[in-house]
Amino acid sequence: MLLDRIRKTNVVESEAGGITQHIGAYQVERDGQRITFIDTPGHEAFTAMRARGAQVTDIVVLVVAADDGVMPQTVEAINHAKSAGVPIIVALNKIDKDGADPNRVLQQLSEQGLVPEAWGGDTITVETSALQGLGVDDLLDQIAVLSEVLELKASPEAPARGVVLEANLDVGRGPVATVLIQSGTLRVGDTIVAGPAWGKVRALIDEHGDQVKEALPSMPAQVLGLSEPASAGDELRATSDLGIARTIGEAREQRQRYAGYAPSPSAPASGAKLEDIFEQIQRGETATLNLVLKADVQGSLEAVTESLRRLEREDVKVAFVHRAVGGITEYDVQLAVAAAATIIGFNVRPDRRARELAETHSVEIRTYEIIYKLVEDIEAAMVGMLAPVFEEIVTGEAEVREVFRVPRVGAVAGCYVLNGTITRGSKVRFLREGAVIWKGAISSLRRFKDDAREVQSGFECGIGLTDFQDLHQGDIIETYEEREIPRI
Repeated sequence: MLLDRIRKTNVVESEAGGITQHIGAYQVERDGQRITFIDTPGHEAFTAMRARGAQVTDIVVLVVAADDGVMPQTVEAINHAKSAGVPIIVALNKIDKDGADPNRVLQQLSEQGLVPEAWGGDTITVETSALQGLGVDDLLDQIAVLSEVLELKASPEAPARGVVLEANLDVGRGPVATVLIQSGTLRVGDTIVAGPAWGKVRALIDEHGDQVKEALPSMPAQVLGLSEPASAGDELRATSDLGIARTIGEAREQRQRYAGYAPSPSAPASGAKLEDIFEQIQRGETATLNLVLKADVQGSLEAVTESLRRLEREDVKVAFVHRAVGGITEYDVQLAVAAAATIIGFNVRPDRRARELAETHSVEIRTYEIIYKLVEDIEAAMVGMLAPVFEEIVTGEAEVREVFRVPRVGAVAGCYVLNGTITRGSKVRFLREGAVIWKGAISSLRRFKDDAREVQSGFECGIGLTDFQDLHQGDIIETYEEREIPRI
């Protein structure tokens, strides 16, 4: 792993350890300067931190294998960094491996908007080998140079401010928060507040596991003394008085208890809605419609993308936060919250968890099966002429467990109702791996041998569909109803 190689080649090698193994946060020294690394890929707090508006990193080092190239998770990481507005340095790793093709990878990165400097772009790329240690020094030098160009500085004299990377309840030590100090100096004895948690710093533990008296800017440290575990992504601030910290923390806790979720004031509380675009235009502002676009196949994805790009006008821009093939997932909703985006699905549907998360955060999900209808809606939003819309309410979900062939009837799906209620005569869409493959209605509904008007969640039933026989085990039958919502 490249980060392991960086740590091992550091001139202060003994510094690796302590909380590094727990959070992947550590410092290395280069020509008298310290560089703090946070290993974020796969970290569950990464999206949450962005969703709360916490600028955790100043520079993103995107590690791409020279033999594998750009993978789906690479695209997701690029979108995370772009949405956070953070500059990217690409580390082209495994350059020594058989099958490595740097030019192919650079071409793939260019397609994602990361054009290398050698190709006339502004993205710094460094060829590395974690196995042999090639290019590591060059990578550290590039980080140092870019930090100077960006004038990344923080005053150690200001009141301490940082972000919570992880938090847990430790037996014997109580609530423990691992934080990264972003500005100011945090000292033992300071009163602090992080989300609903508050308290006085009883101890600070550095990355080597040693107790220290203070934590300077860009230093990761464990903080003991909070009233309860904070949440990943919460902002930590030093306050002048314990009473003030307690009042702030308890007020936040109360809001969270009543609202279920209380994002920080600086964070986007929800995704954007198409109606918002017209309001921005009316105010004379240049509006940007951020979109998360999902489609059933790559060809559809490209066709929809190009159609939407042609709709851009002087006062309205379209920005794609994320584009991918497949059903709409929780990740897409989290990304929409972080970037204040609308989710557009073409021939795909959100799963249950994605729908619930979207409802919690007021993220608008619009799904289409006809491309011109999709384009018409977006164009109407851009010119402020949105017609009344129909709100779809999912009433039930059933999973196909067995398929039975009945003479003179055809295929009947033996199902288990996962959520809601399945009602005879309901409108239905048939999903396979998140993609819509058929729409129609339920022609027959049975419980054992008896006809049924409806079947509740947790029960088995037999479902016959009008004019559809291609039933497979594991398919999802989703029932829904439509309700017209006139625009005010």
